Amino acid sequence: MAFSPFERMMAGRYLRARKAEGFVSVIAGFSFLGIMLGVATLIIVMSVMNGFREELVGRILGLNGHLNVYGLNGPIYDYKAMVDKIENTAGVESVRPMIEGQVLVSVNGAASGAMVRGLSLKDFKTKPILSEGIQAGNIDDFKDNNVAIGAEMARRMNVKIGDHITLISPKGKATPFGSVPRSGSYTVKMVFDVGMYEYNNGFVFMPLEAAQKFFMMEGGVNTLEIMANSPMNIERVKQDVIFAVKDDARVYDWRDANKSFINALDVERNVMFLILTLIIIVAAFNIISSMIMLVKDKGKDIAIMRTMGASRSMMLRIFILTGASIGVAGTFAGAMIGILFAVNIESIRQFLQKLTNTELFSSEIYFLSQLPAVVEWDEVITVISMALVISIAATIYPAWRASRLDPVEALRYE
Repeated sequence: MAFSPFERMMAGRYLRARKAEGFVSVIAGFSFLGIMLGVATLIIVMSVMNGFREELVGRILGLNGHLNVYGLNGPIYDYKAMVDKIENTAGVESVRPMIEGQVLVSVNGAASGAMVRGLSLKDFKTKPILSEGIQAGNIDDFKDNNVAIGAEMARRMNVKIGDHITLISPKGKATPFGSVPRSGSYTVKMVFDVGMYEYNNGFVFMPLEAAQKFFMMEGGVNTLEIMANSPMNIERVKQDVIFAVKDDARVYDWRDANKSFINALDVERNVMFLILTLIIIVAAFNIISSMIMLVKDKGKDIAIMRTMGASRSMMLRIFILTGASIGVAGTFAGAMIGILFAVNIESIRQFLQKLTNTELFSSEIYFLSQLPAVVEWDEVITVISMALVISIAATIYPAWRASRLDPVEALRYE
């Protein structure tokens, strides 16, 4: 739809309302603000949720395998042969023999549950998020009866490097007096921070040999952790691994282990998109209201232009351009604000925390120590396009009313 210079001039004059038409101008201003805030909020929230998903999935995959192989009937004792089969499978990057088990951690009169993972020093070093997240201690001390614990667990239980902790297994050993829980004393030689509260608070890493002894799996492991070349295209690798291990083990991928978590993120993301879209729709109704009032207020002007030769289509375009200008300006202003806010959201959070002296983003609740945001440009384009369509659609009915106005009726009582 091409607009002539006359139509652009009239639309510009209607947007610059005179003092007598101030109320119409106020409604148009609120319409502009509504669309701007709606677009900005939608971009910010979607970027933060994208950041949450990417950060959480990245950290989960950094600490857990893309695939995990478990024995059918307890520990896998001939795991080296199985490792060789899996390593020769296409798409497999590495395989780490591990032991996982739940324990009770007791120290300084306090106790809490934790997950123990036993792995070799070589495999410990190949987990960048873990080896690079060591806050205190030396990674080469990961041997014998030395363990690594999370920073939050160390803070909560007042444990420092060199302190001893007691691990108690829920699976006891048989004695003439009944089943007695197994326990062992270990020295804390490393404190790590991986940026996720759940892992910092509830995980203990120990050497594989010490874990085998503690969980009574001498020469065996209970899981093989597999890292694939592409975690997002894991299905083909999973089928190849299943074929390699045949009926000797069960295979699960990271989507199986975190299925409810990933589904919850997707549902929350879609619901937030729908809810925040309503802000833009409400602002579009404000455009309709302001345009209807403008058409009613400019009835005399419309009638005069019609008698001077202006066509109905010209009236339609003038008022579409008037209303659409509000929506277009609000959309692009909101997009600019939303992108700038999303890109600098962590700095803004730190500033607001210092200003209000409150914690706005608790790692205990959100599992992350920083507020993440990832701007996906295809989503930004979708939001902008949607806002433009809604804004322009909101002008059609008032503009159509203006084009159908009868000049005779408009001037009858003037």
